[in-house]
Amino acid sequence: MMDDATIPPVIKLRDLKKRFGIGDAETFALDGVDLTIEKGEFLAIMGPSGCGKTTILNIIGLLDSEFDGEYELDGKSVASISKRRQARIRSRQIGFIFQSFNLISRLNIIENVALPLTYKGVGKTKRLMLASNILHNFHLNEREYYMPYQLSGGQTQRVAIARALVNEPSIILADEPTGNLDSKSSHIIMEELSDLHKQGNTIIMVTHNPNLTTYASRVITMLDGKVDTDTKAIVVSEKKLAAKKPLGPRSRKNTAKKSKKRKK
Repeated sequence: MMDDATIPPVIKLRDLKKRFGIGDAETFALDGVDLTIEKGEFLAIMGPSGCGKTTILNIIGLLDSEFDGEYELDGKSVASISKRRQARIRSRQIGFIFQSFNLISRLNIIENVALPLTYKGVGKTKRLMLASNILHNFHLNEREYYMPYQLSGGQTQRVAIARALVNEPSIILADEPTGNLDSKSSHIIMEELSDLHKQGNTIIMVTHNPNLTTYASRVITMLDGKVDTDTKAIVVSEKKLAAKKPLGPRSRKNTAKKSKKRKK
């Protein structure tokens, strides 16, 4: 049995580089990134456009294998994992929430959400039941049998997110998950991600919205293909929170009694 000290990090990147172009036109999307992500972290990645945020998500998600440097997933070098095995990991271990919806137009909503379960060999009845359950969490159960063209942009994005989560992946990669949503829908999505994080999932989220970083346990900013800052969230203990709460009627009464006793 492995203790916490011997459990490898979920993701470890060393001197990660990603080049585009050749010769004088060569540019680095990633320029020597070192990053370690432990199991159960909620990491938010911020930075200006073109700094490498989406590129790093694509590499972590095994969508891009053309890079220099080392990438270890659960302690194993990705370079040693076959393409077939990588595809299996993508379908079972990693959930993708990207800006493009990519819903299949000829399938209704519940069938779109259930689709990833097909690749896991889940029977039709069970996968439709699981898809229905997650659509209910996103307040979309009344739209189960709608077609994609019948939904608003915000509803479509929520369906795409539900589809990414239906497999219950241990790693969730989210690229601007609330980018096209109103504040109410954004809150629903972020609360769902927060609940998944509390259940032990590892979440890596790219965002331009600093308000969303309040859900994260760690925030990094990127600049020119490198990690610029790396900050862990400050966790306030329950005792400190209780100390900051205003005294209730009973507490005030007890405090007053103690004060009188001191005067005597």
